[in-house]
Amino acid sequence: MVLSRSLSALLALPALAFLSLSARASPHPRTASSTAALKLAVRINSSGIKNIAAADRARAQVLVQNGGSSSIDVTMNVVMYTADIGVGSPPTTHTVQIDTGSSNTWIGGSSGYTKTSTSQDTGNKFSVTYGDSSSASGEEYLDTVTLNSDLVIKKQSIGVATSTTGMDGLDGLLGVGPVDLTQDSVSNTHEVPTVMDNLYAQKTISSEVLGVFFSPSSSDDGTGELTFGGYDASKINGSISYVPITSTSPANEFWGVDQSIRYGSTTILSETAGIVDTGTTLIFIATDAYDKYQSATGGTLDENTDMLKISLDQYEKLSSLYFTVGGIAYELTPNGQIWPRSLNTAMGGTTDGIYLVVSDLGSNSGSGFDFINGYCFLQRFYSVFDKTNSRVGFAKTEYTYATSN
Repeated sequence: MVLSRSLSALLALPALAFLSLSARASPHPRTASSTAALKLAVRINSSGIKNIAAADRARAQVLVQNGGSSSIDVTMNVVMYTADIGVGSPPTTHTVQIDTGSSNTWIGGSSGYTKTSTSQDTGNKFSVTYGDSSSASGEEYLDTVTLNSDLVIKKQSIGVATSTTGMDGLDGLLGVGPVDLTQDSVSNTHEVPTVMDNLYAQKTISSEVLGVFFSPSSSDDGTGELTFGGYDASKINGSISYVPITSTSPANEFWGVDQSIRYGSTTILSETAGIVDTGTTLIFIATDAYDKYQSATGGTLDENTDMLKISLDQYEKLSSLYFTVGGIAYELTPNGQIWPRSLNTAMGGTTDGIYLVVSDLGSNSGSGFDFINGYCFLQRFYSVFDKTNSRVGFAKTEYTYATSN
């Protein structure tokens, strides 16, 4: 079993903010008391990346350009989701990033790989190239991966990095995206079974479902969880509403959905395809929709953060944003549209500034990839990624209407 970090250990991370999460094994909706927990840390990368919008936009451009390939920018992420996982038997602990926008699992970026009796060298090479020339490459092994005592995966494909560039101390990555994203990342192999694939194949979970819950980083609670094999019904208000994965390319190669957006009563983005992504901090919308949003809010582009900045008077006049998915309108309140003011200086803003978390994707709608619902959306709505039924679900939480930002 992987030992959980204590709160004091989490505070020692080189981060400006974090959320404590837990990963849970559950084949269907279960209560929190009946599930096993793995402590994760969600933190803001403090290693010199201040321009969140530019960082996220760089990732988005790579996602669009490369579609289902393994070339996805993770090093630019400002908000990072990490977990301590065990590899081998007895397990050696590695701290890895959690990402729904990629699917390979690799380690060795900042600490060595310890071979044990369960280590099997396949003789294959792995290589993943990320945006801005960041990369990881090395040998593929099959080994036991321990998420917690209830989530032990035998013969999981892992990349053991012998070379990394631009990873900024990242020890590895645990990809929980669709298996298509692993294509051609390992020699002599078309696709690599993901952690979720193997949990399901080994009957540890009864469905390939991932439930994701985050509370706002500025809330008093500051907790969250990942649920493997189902979702945590105690975290939602009402029920989960599902929609099928979009058929539109390239969004259908990720956790893609069809969605429209309106500001107040005014539609700013007609129904189109985009993705839901834990690897993106902000909410990105197509340029034509962004221009309408900027005009409606009166925001001005701040040079230091590349985010829209508004006055207190403008904030008090903000209307809600409504993300309509499958006929259900999910309301992002005015408070949900602003960056947590307690974290302004973490991303290069002023202490008393008010910054909007909706940003310009950099291309007009109609590309088949017209929005990204990132972390700032996922703070307010529970999300379910259901590979078994090729669908994505959302539900309200106690934080949907929070005013903590």
